[in-house]
Amino acid sequence: MVTIERKGGDRTMDDQGCGPGPRPQGHQPLPDEEPADPDPLPYEGVWRFTAPCVEASVPQARRAVRDLLLRQGVPVSRDVADGMLLIVSELVTNAVRHAAVLSPTFAVEVAVGADWLRVSVEDNHPYRPTALVTDHGQTGGRGLLLVREITREAGGACDVARTANGGKVIWAALPLSHALP
Repeated sequence: MVTIERKGGDRTMDDQGCGPGPRPQGHQPLPDEEPADPDPLPYEGVWRFTAPCVEASVPQARRAVRDLLLRQGVPVSRDVADGMLLIVSELVTNAVRHAAVLSPTFAVEVAVGADWLRVSVEDNHPYRPTALVTDHGQTGGRGLLLVREITREAGGACDVARTANGGKVIWAALPLSHALP
């Protein structure tokens, strides 16, 4: 079970609800991100959950993000939602496969604004991943290329930043209204 916490709330619930949750270290605002609207839309907010760095966490994280978007009524197109869920899978898989030795848990943060959706995955491993050149002889190793391509085609942005504790946070943001090809 994944516990999702909402920033600024006063309760914590299981994956059927929301509660308080801080923004991860290394948060990078979107280039056109404006200060918080005093009257946010009902679906706007920031949610965060942590999970163990194990394979079973990949589908759990994907389901938690999907359920959060549905529960909050985020007006996201099917293409953008599918793209974001694929990004969640790739980023969590990277944390599980490459960071678990130094980071037994990872955190996922979902932030929704009036016009955009951002997901970030934070772990405590200092290694900063890079997108590999496509090698058709390998069955893996192209996750970050896929993340970069999905965000580029949707008109979004993605990046990696160091955290205050020496780990990293990888984030991707997509506009809510743009359909992926």
